[in-house]
Amino acid sequence: MSIFPYIYYMILSFDITTDDHQIAIYAGLVTSAFAFAEFSTGVVWGRLSDRIGRKPVLITGLAGTAVSMIVFGFAPNLPMALIARALGGLLNGNIGVLQTTVAEMIKVKEHQPRAYAIMPFVWCLGSIIGPALGGALAEPCKSYPSVFQKGTIFDKFPYLLPNLICTAVLVFGVAIGILFLEETHEVKKHHRDCGLLAGDWILRKLGMLQTQDIRTSKQGDANFEESQSLLEEDEQPPGYLATETSPLYPVCADPSVSKKSLQPLGDAIRAHKPPALGHAFPKQVVLNIIGYGILAYHTMTFEQLLPVMLSSPESTEPTSLPFKFTGGFALQTKTIGLIMSLQGVYSMFAQIFLFPLCARRFGSLRVFRFVALAYPLLYISVPYLIVLPKDLRMAGLSFCLLVKITAATLAYPSNAILLTNSAPSMLVLGAINGIAASTASLSRAFGPTVSGLIHSAGLKIGYAGLAWWSSALVCLIGAIESLWMAEVDGRLDEGSAAKEEQLDEGVILLGRTHNDIEDEIDLALKVRRLEASAVVLEE
Repeated sequence: MSIFPYIYYMILSFDITTDDHQIAIYAGLVTSAFAFAEFSTGVVWGRLSDRIGRKPVLITGLAGTAVSMIVFGFAPNLPMALIARALGGLLNGNIGVLQTTVAEMIKVKEHQPRAYAIMPFVWCLGSIIGPALGGALAEPCKSYPSVFQKGTIFDKFPYLLPNLICTAVLVFGVAIGILFLEETHEVKKHHRDCGLLAGDWILRKLGMLQTQDIRTSKQGDANFEESQSLLEEDEQPPGYLATETSPLYPVCADPSVSKKSLQPLGDAIRAHKPPALGHAFPKQVVLNIIGYGILAYHTMTFEQLLPVMLSSPESTEPTSLPFKFTGGFALQTKTIGLIMSLQGVYSMFAQIFLFPLCARRFGSLRVFRFVALAYPLLYISVPYLIVLPKDLRMAGLSFCLLVKITAATLAYPSNAILLTNSAPSMLVLGAINGIAASTASLSRAFGPTVSGLIHSAGLKIGYAGLAWWSSALVCLIGAIESLWMAEVDGRLDEGSAAKEEQLDEGVILLGRTHNDIEDEIDLALKVRRLEASAVVLEE
C-alpha cells in the first residue's frame, strides 16, 4: 500500500517515458509483479503450512517482504523495481496462511464475524500508515530540504526512505512473531517452541510473567509432565503409576484386554484423516474461490486506477458526454497519501462495528451477495467524477470512496467465512486457503496490468472511463456467480463440534500422524498388558 501514492512519480523518475498513457501501463506492471510472483508460490506456502505449521511460514513471509522493500527502495530502474516486487511476492504467502490461522483460533461459530474482522482491521490500519508514510516520505530532499540535503543517498534514491521505515516495522514484526506468536496448527501447536520460551524468559525478566505461568508441555516441552511424574512417583497413589492421564492408555488391570477395546479411538482417528487433495474442493469451495478471485481482481483494479486518476493532469481536450472525456485531479503525492489514509480510518470503524452487525443480522452469504450486486454501479460512476465541477469533485470522490470501503469491508470477511465453512476438513484448510490466495494473487496481478492497458487505450481514443467500465463488467460476472453460492454447515455447527472435540482428545493432543494409527494401537495394547502384569506382581 505504501507505494501507491508515489508509484506514478517513481516510474516518471526512471526516464522511460513522459507519456501519461505509458506510465499507467508501467505502474500496473510494477504493482502486478508482486501478485504474479505470489500466485506462483501461494499454494506451496499453504501446503507447507499444513506440514510445518503456520508460524514459520508467517515469519518467513514478513522477512521476505522486508528484503524486497529494501531492494525496491534502491531500485534505479524499472527492471530492478520489478525484480524487487517479484521477490516480495515469491517469499510471501501470508494472506492464505493468516486466514487459516484465524479459522483455527475460532471455537464458537458466533465469534466468526468478530474474528474475521480482525485481519481486515489490521489491513485497514496498514492502509492508513502505509500510504501516509509513502506520500509523506517519498522524495524527502524536495519535501524536507532542511533535513535531507541534496547529494545524499536520499537524493540519489528518492523513494528509499519510506521503504526503510517499512522495513524497520517488518523487522520488529518478525521479532514479535518469533517471541510471542503461538502456533495454531492442530498438531504442531503442541510441539516445543524455543521462540515462545525465549519470549516467556524475557517477560519473566521484565516482571510481566510469573514463574508458575511458564509454558509447559502444551506449548512444546513434551517431556515436562513425564519427567515430573517420574520424579514424584513415590508421592503418587498406585493408580497414578498407570497411565490414567493418557487419552490413549486408559487404566485397566485386565491382561486379556484386546485390540477391539481400542477400536473406537482408531475409528475416530481414521474419520478425521485429511481427504485427498482432489476431494478437498467440493462445489461450494470452488465457487467461493472463484468469487474471491473476482473480488480481488476488481478491487485491486480500483486501487490501481484511483491514484492514476488523482495524479493525472486536468484535461484540455473537449468533452463529449456521456462517454467521451479524459483528464484527472492533478493532485500531489502528499494529498493522495492523505486521501488513501483517510480511507483506512473509516475502514477500521466499519470492520469492528459494521461488518459483525451485518453478518449476525443477515448472514455472510446475504451480505456478500448484496455487495456483489452493488459493485457494478460503483465502477460505472467513478470516472464521471472527472467531469464534475471543481467545487463538487472532492465531495463526489468522498462519497464514492465511502461506498467502496463499505463494500470491501463487508465482502472480504464474508467470503472468508463462507470459504472456511465450506472446507471439508480443517486438515486441508491450509491448502484450500493457499489456492484461494493464489487465485486472488493471479487476479491482483492481471487486474492492474489489464486495467493499465485498457486505460492507456482508452486515453488514446478519449475515453478515460473505459478501464472502469470494463471492471464493472467483471463485477457483474461476480454478482451472477454469487447467486450459485450457498452457506454450508462448517465444523462449528452442531454435530461437527463433537467430532472436533473427539479429534482433539485423540490424535491432535498427542501429535500423532494418521499413518501410525495401527502401530499406536498395538503399542497401547502391549503397554497396558505390561502394566497389568506389573500390578499383579506387586500384589
